[in-house]
Amino acid sequence: MNSTWKDLMNSRNFNKPTLLVIAGPTAVGKTQYAIQTAIACESVVISADSRQFYKEMKIGTAAPTEEEMEQVPHYFVGHLSVNEYYSASRFEQDVLALLPSLFAKSNVVIMCGGSGLYIDAVCHGIDDLPDPDPQIRQFVHDCFEKEGIAALRAQLRRLDPAYYDHCNLADHKRMMRAVEVSLQMNRPYSEFLKNNRKSRDFDIVKVCLCRPRAELFNRINRRTLQMMEQGFLEEARSLLPYRHLNALNTVGYKELFAHLDGKLTLKQAVTDIQTHTRRYAKRQMTWFNRDNSYEMVTLS
Repeated sequence: MNSTWKDLMNSRNFNKPTLLVIAGPTAVGKTQYAIQTAIACESVVISADSRQFYKEMKIGTAAPTEEEMEQVPHYFVGHLSVNEYYSASRFEQDVLALLPSLFAKSNVVIMCGGSGLYIDAVCHGIDDLPDPDPQIRQFVHDCFEKEGIAALRAQLRRLDPAYYDHCNLADHKRMMRAVEVSLQMNRPYSEFLKNNRKSRDFDIVKVCLCRPRAELFNRINRRTLQMMEQGFLEEARSLLPYRHLNALNTVGYKELFAHLDGKLTLKQAVTDIQTHTRRYAKRQMTWFNRDNSYEMVTLS
């Protein structure tokens, strides 16, 4: 359906405490939609973009600007440094601890972002996994970088054949986490996965924003160029000492690091950022399309 934030607000009666989730792929226009909705219901915005948590990564993550955050209070934007560990489980705990005070002021709280795992953690709960051991995490990361995804798959198959049989073998990040936990705990990762949905004492309304593919891809291409004009290369250069951290294993930074290493021209790095961001947007839509609790809203 074609819709604006006004249509959304007019179509709902938010008489009970409600978490209104505004999700969608990168560059679709979530930030402005969320701000307009929050203004309409005199509420706030909780960011569910796992890379916007980091204060050093403002340009490359298209974090809300100071002007945008002056319009509406935002939570979980720039509250961490890249060298701080954070997880979907911690996000779940932090958001649930915050929500009662927010609902005391407004029946509607907006949660906006494109990180499906973090959204699901708040809405449905997530399995409680151990915090990663830095040495084991670095070991697994180095193995992946040196030997590639085939070696990672072989390691996972040896450590946890049950998880290997049903996981996405193209998702190297999930497989790396499974290997990390298996090595750290000396038990298969799958033994920690209970997949029990938790009940919440508030209503949840979930909206996924989308646009025609050609329009979305054009927005991604234009936004990449705008980021470069805003100083994305200089931001990436300042983060070179931290490139080994998980927070920097992110589209945009990886390509600019390769340029700064002399492996790519700047023009090719920008082209690669655009290409890889478009692929990321498609993966995001695949995630949200699998969840039929989302109301799909086409922006125009």
